[in-house]
Amino acid sequence: MGSSRWRIAVVAFFSFAELLMPIEADEHEHTYTDKEEVVLWMNTVGPYHNRQETYKYFSLPFCVGTKKTISHYHETLGEALQGVELEFSGLDIKFKDEVMQTTYCEIELDKAKRDAFVYAIKNHYWYQMYIDDLPIWGIVGEADENGEDHYLWTYKKLEIGFNGNRIVDVNLTSEGKVKLVPNTRIAMSYSVKWKKSDVKFEDRFDKYLDPSFFQHRIHWFSIFNSFMMVIFLVGLVSMILMRTLRKDYARYSKEEEMDDMDRDLGDEYGWKQVHGDVFRPSSHPMIFSSLIGSGCQIFSVSFIVIIVAMIEDLYTERGSMLSTAIFVYAATSPVNGYFGGSLYAKQGGRRWIKQMFIGAFLIPAMVCGTAFFINFIAMYYHASRAIPFGTMVAVCCICLFVILPLNLVGTILGRNLSGQPNFPCRVNAVPRPIPEKKWYFIFTSFWAYKIYYVYGFMMLVLVILCIVTVCVTIVCTYFLLNAEDYRWQWTSFLSAASTAVYVYMYSFYYYFFKTKMYGLFQTSFYFGYMAVFSSSLGIMCGAVGYVGTSAFVRKIYTNVKID
Repeated sequence: MGSSRWRIAVVAFFSFAELLMPIEADEHEHTYTDKEEVVLWMNTVGPYHNRQETYKYFSLPFCVGTKKTISHYHETLGEALQGVELEFSGLDIKFKDEVMQTTYCEIELDKAKRDAFVYAIKNHYWYQMYIDDLPIWGIVGEADENGEDHYLWTYKKLEIGFNGNRIVDVNLTSEGKVKLVPNTRIAMSYSVKWKKSDVKFEDRFDKYLDPSFFQHRIHWFSIFNSFMMVIFLVGLVSMILMRTLRKDYARYSKEEEMDDMDRDLGDEYGWKQVHGDVFRPSSHPMIFSSLIGSGCQIFSVSFIVIIVAMIEDLYTERGSMLSTAIFVYAATSPVNGYFGGSLYAKQGGRRWIKQMFIGAFLIPAMVCGTAFFINFIAMYYHASRAIPFGTMVAVCCICLFVILPLNLVGTILGRNLSGQPNFPCRVNAVPRPIPEKKWYFIFTSFWAYKIYYVYGFMMLVLVILCIVTVCVTIVCTYFLLNAEDYRWQWTSFLSAASTAVYVYMYSFYYYFFKTKMYGLFQTSFYFGYMAVFSSSLGIMCGAVGYVGTSAFVRKIYTNVKID
């Protein structure tokens, strides 16, 4: 067991480096010669309604085939983190070599094994297998109408389609229903039939997707409706602000023409009055700068991963989406350091090394802390989602030897290239008193058996989200400044980040009314990682809102003549 974990550590660590190279498939290069070895991998088994509660296939008392060795094995970091537990089935399969129904092992069904199978059948356990990276699902067994007798499917009937020297289709039919009776022997059998197929290798995953997605008018209507709302919102905000600002500029120009006595007797109010404090450093500048830097990095990762997913079809490779996201996150660490470090320097921060450490480890600590907590529950359940110790070591190595140095480079560049204050207004030595005022102001693809692949729509949604976020934060900031409150930095960040609250609240509705999930493990996994996702989304939106609002604030104060 120990050597296996360290093997996973080594493979996981070097698989991160493999992301720098062109991707090659797990099963050699997906090309076979006649009678060449084809591996049937047994992955996981678990309740149908709890997608994340999975266990090793052989945690149930299934038996192994007669073949003991194979010529290759491969595991990526993404697979290890997602709980992929590939184990060799022991079935002897060769390319284009048909196998008639053959018994490959027998199960000695004592009471303990029967109880394990009965429990799996009662909880609707399904198992997953892979042939040449193509997933196959099968059900363990079924109960009769009264629920008293339970039956196990014992015959795996495989039908494999090929086009030239490539496998393009795999189907499984479960047959041989046998009643579970203690102290009996159950023979497990399989057969393999090969058929020529016209499916192209590039299209072999189409059967797992929703082919009618783009035929649903509701999808086009929703995206069109969203764009129209965005255009209306941007136009409305622009019109209101331009008219309001034009009146403000006109009023301020008249005030400048007055003499000192008339100006003192006049009713001075509005955002111009806080010009000497609006660029004052925010409270808690270290954590604020770290949040902005992390948010900019998350936005960069989201944008790049969506683009790569649109080009490369990452859903066709196990764990490739997660592996790519980890690689992109590590590679974009200079973005975090640059924006966080430059903002902290502009705000007069001196403890830049501490700020750099906080910015570098803010998101990894949040994700790893949640994963560490859930890992205890996964280990208690002996679930495959339990992250191996070696994989944890690999992730820590990535954080220490990749993310931290790159973040340091970005911080140094940010401090030296754009870390000098260049505000359009001078900051007063004494803060102005603030007047008292009244207060105002894709789930299915993750948690069900669907493969998400419409990343073009996701890119459009990301653009819409950014535009709406910036518009809302600009309006909130204008009202705040007009009330002569210059503490706009945190307001712009938090008003944009409040999107995360809505997302997390919706996750409760989705869990209780749209799924049939149950159990401590699935519940903690769902709400734990939804909290991580919502927090990351909030940090990203907060950073986008702050960047857009900062540009707005600079613009309006640049156009005002300050005495």
